[in-house]
Amino acid sequence: MQYFDIIKTECENIGLEINEEKYNKFIKYKDLMKEWNEKVNLTAITDDKEIIIKHFVDSIKAFEFKGLDASIKIIDVGTGAGLPGIPIKIMNDKAEVVLLDSLQKRINFLNEIIDQLKLDGIKTIHGRAEDFGADLNYREKFDVAISRAVANMAVLAEFCMPFVKKNGYFIALKGPAVEEEISEAKKAISVLGGKIEDIIQVSFQDSDLKHNLVIIKKIKCTPKQYPRRAGTVNKKPIK
Repeated sequence: MQYFDIIKTECENIGLEINEEKYNKFIKYKDLMKEWNEKVNLTAITDDKEIIIKHFVDSIKAFEFKGLDASIKIIDVGTGAGLPGIPIKIMNDKAEVVLLDSLQKRINFLNEIIDQLKLDGIKTIHGRAEDFGADLNYREKFDVAISRAVANMAVLAEFCMPFVKKNGYFIALKGPAVEEEISEAKKAISVLGGKIEDIIQVSFQDSDLKHNLVIIKKIKCTPKQYPRRAGTVNKKPIK
């Protein structure tokens, strides 16, 4: 229970409870991440405490957006090592979670995590956001699309907004300096059917880390021409 108090304190600060069962899932997740990281590029962070804070607590901080604690359908776009989707699922078993990633090796890792942690109501899909965002089985089917992926807001919005139902939300986990990035993405967010509702500043106990949750509400359906085909979104962001 070495890191229990760290997670417990951060959870309590946002009105969540952590128990021994959930904590043990996080520890097993950490250990498997380190093991798989030796053969698959999952994370540059390998110190146990840093994984707990910079990956798990950072993901849990998404619950600063209060809608995440409900029984909702969530897609984590560009999930990588399962962040923030798996921590969200551990903390809210009522949520139905889909993890989307373009690398099969990472999908294999995620399937192992889901199996080892005995998580229900969560699945992986292998592919590009541009393709699945246009697929009618996934397009505008989610209450929340969330992403911690490293991409600017205009690009990330085009990857994520097509998945969100009208009146649902796109949540971007971003670093401390987002003002300029958001300013440059305002047109893209509007074109894709969104409106910035809030920017929640996130701080961490006993740490200089500061992050932001950018909360975008889907106020109208995304036009059919978005997302554009693979490769175009990164090269020519909506401006």
